[in-house]
Amino acid sequence: MKKLLFLVAGLLMAAAAGAQIQRPKLVVGLVVDQMRWDYLYYYYDEYGNDGLRRLLDHGFSFENTHINYAPTVTAIGHSSIFTGSVPAITGIAGNYFYQDDKSVYCCEDRTVKSVGSDSREGQMSPRRMLTSTIGDELQTATDFRSKVIGVALKDRASILPAGHAADGAYWWDTSAGHFVTSTFYMDKLPQWVEDFNRKNHTAPRFDIKGSTQGVTMTFKMAEAALKNERLGKGKETDMLTVSVSSTDIIGHKYSTRGEENHAVYMQLDRDLAQFLKALDQEVGEGNYLLFLTADHGAAHNYNYMREHRIPAGGWDYKQTVTGLNAYLQGKFGISPVMSEDNYQIYFNDSLIAAAGKKKQEVIDESVDWLKKDPQFLYVFDEEKVTGTTMPEWIKERMENGYFRGRSGEIGVVTRPQFFGGKDDPAFRGTQHGQPFPYDTHIPFLLYGWHVKHGSTNTETHIVDIAPTVCAMLHIQMPNGCIGTARYTY
Repeated sequence: MKKLLFLVAGLLMAAAAGAQIQRPKLVVGLVVDQMRWDYLYYYYDEYGNDGLRRLLDHGFSFENTHINYAPTVTAIGHSSIFTGSVPAITGIAGNYFYQDDKSVYCCEDRTVKSVGSDSREGQMSPRRMLTSTIGDELQTATDFRSKVIGVALKDRASILPAGHAADGAYWWDTSAGHFVTSTFYMDKLPQWVEDFNRKNHTAPRFDIKGSTQGVTMTFKMAEAALKNERLGKGKETDMLTVSVSSTDIIGHKYSTRGEENHAVYMQLDRDLAQFLKALDQEVGEGNYLLFLTADHGAAHNYNYMREHRIPAGGWDYKQTVTGLNAYLQGKFGISPVMSEDNYQIYFNDSLIAAAGKKKQEVIDESVDWLKKDPQFLYVFDEEKVTGTTMPEWIKERMENGYFRGRSGEIGVVTRPQFFGGKDDPAFRGTQHGQPFPYDTHIPFLLYGWHVKHGSTNTETHIVDIAPTVCAMLHIQMPNGCIGTARYTY
């Protein structure tokens, strides 16, 4: 009888084990800053077999993935990828934005201290982000037994993807020449990070972010985190978020074409191949789920476009602010425009109130004045965008990109290929931030665990990435998510 009971108990235990939710050992979220979708194919013939082509040739590609908000900038992109949400909900309204008439940085947090240096570059946290991330939901699903780590050169590209409940987020302190974190996460760097910094550092203030060395350093740090934190080797699924920042810095300076852009994408391909090899060795091929995407794209340089008779140019936003303030000074006796940022005009509420003026009247006059400028396709009061006459797809992106109290009061849409910056015949670089395809069309590739080779041209959005990954993990999507799961295995 005892033998029978033991046999039944064993069968029940085996059945229970077989019924457990199947998840990968590790999820890797890889963001390539400023990677236009077409870079997948523009350089395809030059990529090796083990990097980007491995993902394309063996993974699943969502070929028609677009950002469904504007402005399209780094902080917003990274937060939206991992929250499945938009600025209207996350509160991340830009890299910089205004609160209470003061300019703030998206991750700035003076309540925490730098860990690993004495610099203010470490005084960062995700506290301004109001929603959870994939990593946060993974933590709650496993009662915080999972490990979640973020790595990037840019602080915002490490902090926002990793989320609030991350075990660690590491970014590059240029003033120190190595990786740091903040007391939001820990009071002391782990020994492995200190060891890494001793072996891998630069002279203080060296611009590693603007060099191909930055790509290699990012992947080396990601591999060190993989090995030393033993990610993917525990009982629960772990997560590693990695963002490559140098592609953006180099793109801004040298644009979308030329030897500099070519060099950084060749370096990306080589370093990605090495990183995939490390994942295979440490976690096992087929045991990890990796997704690759971008936070935004980029416009081609306007001088390059005009050489080929394609309309393009620069919008001198500083000149617009100066002109608008001069007009309002004559009309109301005040110059209330603080700045233009994110293709939005910000007003000083305190100055308007102190002058006894009605803010709505100031906004209305400003909209009418700006509409006379032929550089703009559309100018609108952000609070009244739903009633503005413009294509619905632009209107939706403007609505999704607006957060009251952090976004500007007036939004503008320039003509396509006309981006913020002085029009200079010697300018070689580029910008991003607009609702047009060159800024919104991004790659989205799934690779690894339970992913079959294939592709789709079905319209997909940046906010669909998080719910897709969460659905594959059988966990709840982030709490501000507005996207839809797009992959079934």
